[in-house]
Amino acid sequence: MSVIGFDIGNVNCVIAAAKRGGIDVLLNDEAKRESPAVVSFGDKQRFLGSAGAAFATANPKSTISQIKRLIGRQYKEPSVQEELKLLPFVTSEGPRGGILIELEYMKEKLTFTPVEILGMLFKHLKQIAEKNLESAVLDCVIGIPSYFTDLQRREYLDASYIAGLNTLMLMHDGTAIALGYGMYKTDLSNKGPTIVVFVDIGHCDTQVTVAAFEQGGMKVLSHASDPNLGGRDFDEVLFKHFADKFKEQYNIDVYSNPRACIRLRASCEKLKKVLSANTEAPLSIECLIEDKDVRGIITREEFENLSRELLERVGHPCIKAVNESGINLKKIYTIELVGSGSRVPAITKILTALFHKEPTRTLNASECVARGCALRCAMLSPTQQVRDYEVQDCFPYSIGARLDEGDNIKYRTITAIPKCSPFPVSETFTHIADTTFCFHISYINETDLPAGVSPKVGHFMMGPSHTSGAEKAKVLVKVVLNKHGIFEITFATVLEDERPSHKNVRLHSKKTLANKRTSNIAFSDNLDAATTKDELVKAQVREQKLLEQDKKVEQTKDQRNTLESFVYDTRSKLQNAYKKFVTELENEGITKSLQETEDWLYEDSDDECDEQIYTGKLEDLKKLIEPIENRYKGEKKVQATKPLLAMIEENRLVADSLPLENKMQLINACTEAEQYLSGHPPENYDPIGWSNFIKKTMGTFKRMCEEAIRPKLSIPKPVEPVYNKIKDENKAQATKTLLSMIEEYYCVADSLPHENKMKLINACTEVEQYLSGLSPDNFDQISWSNHINDTMGKFNRRCEEAIHYETSSPEHPETLESDRSCNNVDSQTEIPKDKKQTGKSVDGNRTGNSMDGNRTGKPVERNQTGKPVESDGNRTGKPVERNQTGKPVERNQTGKAVERNQTSKLVKQDQTGKPVKQDQTGKPVKPDQSRKPVDVSQDQTSKPVKQDQPVKTDQTSKPVNVGQADEPIDSEQMDIPDPMQIDGGCIPL
Repeated sequence: MSVIGFDIGNVNCVIAAAKRGGIDVLLNDEAKRESPAVVSFGDKQRFLGSAGAAFATANPKSTISQIKRLIGRQYKEPSVQEELKLLPFVTSEGPRGGILIELEYMKEKLTFTPVEILGMLFKHLKQIAEKNLESAVLDCVIGIPSYFTDLQRREYLDASYIAGLNTLMLMHDGTAIALGYGMYKTDLSNKGPTIVVFVDIGHCDTQVTVAAFEQGGMKVLSHASDPNLGGRDFDEVLFKHFADKFKEQYNIDVYSNPRACIRLRASCEKLKKVLSANTEAPLSIECLIEDKDVRGIITREEFENLSRELLERVGHPCIKAVNESGINLKKIYTIELVGSGSRVPAITKILTALFHKEPTRTLNASECVARGCALRCAMLSPTQQVRDYEVQDCFPYSIGARLDEGDNIKYRTITAIPKCSPFPVSETFTHIADTTFCFHISYINETDLPAGVSPKVGHFMMGPSHTSGAEKAKVLVKVVLNKHGIFEITFATVLEDERPSHKNVRLHSKKTLANKRTSNIAFSDNLDAATTKDELVKAQVREQKLLEQDKKVEQTKDQRNTLESFVYDTRSKLQNAYKKFVTELENEGITKSLQETEDWLYEDSDDECDEQIYTGKLEDLKKLIEPIENRYKGEKKVQATKPLLAMIEENRLVADSLPLENKMQLINACTEAEQYLSGHPPENYDPIGWSNFIKKTMGTFKRMCEEAIRPKLSIPKPVEPVYNKIKDENKAQATKTLLSMIEEYYCVADSLPHENKMKLINACTEVEQYLSGLSPDNFDQISWSNHINDTMGKFNRRCEEAIHYETSSPEHPETLESDRSCNNVDSQTEIPKDKKQTGKSVDGNRTGNSMDGNRTGKPVERNQTGKPVESDGNRTGKPVERNQTGKPVERNQTGKAVERNQTSKLVKQDQTGKPVKQDQTGKPVKPDQSRKPVDVSQDQTSKPVKQDQPVKTDQTSKPVNVGQADEPIDSEQMDIPDPMQIDGGCIPL
């Protein structure tokens, strides 16, 4: 449940809510942070907040504003009479001396109390909060001026009760500002309390609060105020100035026209804001009275001279608050200036001269009270968790109690609550009485109260009291100043076991009351001008009826707007979207009905029509247009379904070219899509919903088809490792190396494209199958090792071909050579048995020939790296000799190698075969005799190597003597079996 803080200003209201991220100010229906404190009554409904402010100019006598100035006041108070002169609505005296507001609503003359109007405003603000927070709002803290009396505080609670709010606390505006300031202040001094003075100049009053801050808490030291000094008083100075000026210049009386007064006051308020930033400001109002346009101009200096008396009063509450707090001016840390009326530059100058410090504006001038109230509500609410922060407020008045004893009328006065006492607070005192007696509660110092306010709070009747044997009884009374600042008597009891004191009235502490025998006595309260419980219940019922009437009117307006919109939309559709779906006869009939409905809306309908009449006419029009709309929707659905049906048909055609397993899966997907589509009738969807349904179905069907078309990988069955069948450990170790290579290529296959992956897996599978068909016992150790090494080389080459295979442009000449040799095979050539059955060679070559066969069918000669040796293409079939750069070696007639330069000319050589250096003319250049030839056949020790022995280098590039190296093995001496005699064929690579 949300917790809320309300700041009910004289003109505007602010709502703040405590959330996890902090305190937020809520927006009204117009997305504004401030809502006007206005309630306006129309002919059939009320307009509250922003709507009421817009209605105020048109109907000023039925618009109630500045209700804060009338709460808890008596009609005959002089200050109230001055206040009513500024308000356009009619008022009268109530039954207990209060104020009644008279107005006309729904052709009836009604009267409302200020409490009821304030309850309407609270209800409106509650609705705004619930709409923003999307949850129920119950707990709240309401900001009030510190100068409010007991009766004004009670009426605020009554108004919140009418609105259905649970007010956790009525909080002084200055205390709320101080809480919002101190809660987030992190640079407070640890040496002692930090003293801050808060000056709040609102629309109608000025409040000053002195507070002391420490880490983890704050304490209010004093409150002072001027209830009749605010921003509107400066506006009134401008209003009187221009009203008198216009009367002299244009001969018009603004005071005689309430509407003109409202417009001129609004313009003066804007003019004051302009003067806060500029030294001169113009005023212009069109058609103020009798179609007369008025204009004027004023400077800031003139404005300050007109406001001199008001500016002098600004410092009075400041001095009073500082004196009551007992703080020296030098100990004040800063002065915080807030309030909507604080933007006058002259006010800042006065405060600077008074406190010898320039005021700061670190707080939001209009929202700080609501934020502090929301923060206090979060601290009091059990549903919120806030860090511990102690808040101690003080009461600005002293309350006394006067006692009398029935007919004797013996008055005795005591001070029940001293001034500036922290509250909530409770006190107990005793009184000697033998009959009933009465407590009269009132404020002691009337000068502290606003001018004209009655000091009476109420009176409480006690008794009769009866004791066992004693003629007079000692009565113990407990009084409380609760958290709202309201005076209460919680209980009264008789003490029987102590002799009467010489003094009839005495304050007691809790210790002196121990071990006393007591008996409670009855008491009743009679608060002056307070609203009774029955009146509150009636006001709550009345507010609920007014709220239902407002909802009914709003619903009727919405239905009328819906009917009007339907007429215009249907007429537009008949000319555009529905044009090819409606016949000429239908078009004429519907157009005629639409025109009749439009004429009825603007001519015959009136405010007496209710929601049902508009609903009936709307249903009649919908019945006429329904057949055409169904045709239009059906066509839209057919168009939306066509892409899905085309996709199904296309995939059925694709299925014929797929393998059997993929084909069946794709056909099943098409069938499921058709069945799913038939199970969802288009009649159950609107065109937009059907289009979204088709798009979603197409996406699902597309994924199913892609899954069906994707080739299936056939995972070969695992082959038993060959080394498990080999008894000789040396043979088994040689075989493990080949099997490890196969396992590595299996892993590499997972990261390749699909076609390369399949080729590599097939190569690995065929080698495993070939090895499983061999019998190691038919080989000796050397023959088996050589056979495994040869198989590894050929298997490695085939795997490299599979990895780098490309269908469009093959890069491997061996594969191309094999493919070309396949075309030249003689048809009469005898094909091995394995080739006849599979159409492929045993080694899995694509050409159908042996991998090592050339065009002539002879074995291909290979070099030491395993690559085939190119032939020169002549009849001799000699291999092509190439140099280190890969170019063919050219020889002369004597057989010596010949070199060519960049211009393709032959390079001259000396007798040793080395190229001869030539100049630009082609003549040989003599070598420099000073330079000694470097013998390249030297080792790292710079010792020459004998030239009769060839030089050979090892992996470290050191020359190695060939005579000292291992002798090469003669392949003819090795016992290598014929590959064609091994298990009926060559190695399948």
